[in-house]
Amino acid sequence: MAPDAVEAEDSMDDMGGFDEFDDEFGSEAKPEVFDPLSGYNRVMTGFNDWFYTWVLDPVARGYRWVMPEFARRGIVHFFHNILFPLRFVNNALQLKFQNAGEEFARFGLNSTIGILGFWDPAQEWFGLEPHEEDFGQTLGYYGVGGGFHIVLPFLGPSNLRDSLSLFPDFYLDPVSYAESPYDNVENYPYQLGIRSFDIVNETSLHIGEYENLKKDAIELYPFLREVYEQNRAKKIEE
Repeated sequence: MAPDAVEAEDSMDDMGGFDEFDDEFGSEAKPEVFDPLSGYNRVMTGFNDWFYTWVLDPVARGYRWVMPEFARRGIVHFFHNILFPLRFVNNALQLKFQNAGEEFARFGLNSTIGILGFWDPAQEWFGLEPHEEDFGQTLGYYGVGGGFHIVLPFLGPSNLRDSLSLFPDFYLDPVSYAESPYDNVENYPYQLGIRSFDIVNETSLHIGEYENLKKDAIELYPFLREVYEQNRAKKIEE
């Protein structure tokens, strides 16, 4: 599902868990959403829902059965830690220099004392909270509107601004530069494998949350669209 739609952990909690969406939705008036791709978006929402229900969720449940929770949480911490450049640059671009400094300190502490980021002593010992920012939030901070809504295959709800922002975010993700150690595997499939593993691991810590989120939806697509837009607006305000 969505980047935000499967955005989280303690890290997904960090990145915005489904429960948070559930709490947000329904408590505020629904804004008008410019939606010229409504037909396509409904079809793609159905596909993503099918993919989550019949592929990602069963795989994540099987993975949860064989992998202990402490190991899965450590892996979430590791992937969150290596995304330090994304958070650091976007905090700096938004002139949030204290937050950028704390991100720098978090990366140093977690990469050393935290054993390559598998543990988070920066938060547990020093109270340094992560400051989640991406390029879409940076554009929103400077007043760029979201544009029309777009549902991306496999990634879920997005809008024009956030979809275009995936490109700079991609180049700030160290996984994009991972080189395959295998002669018969190209770099791109290798990187895709790493990202898929990260998503399965993260999803395994949030089994059932998506089902809880959508259980009250009369229509899934407009429900998820509103949840996404409200969640992004809240993050930009923060």
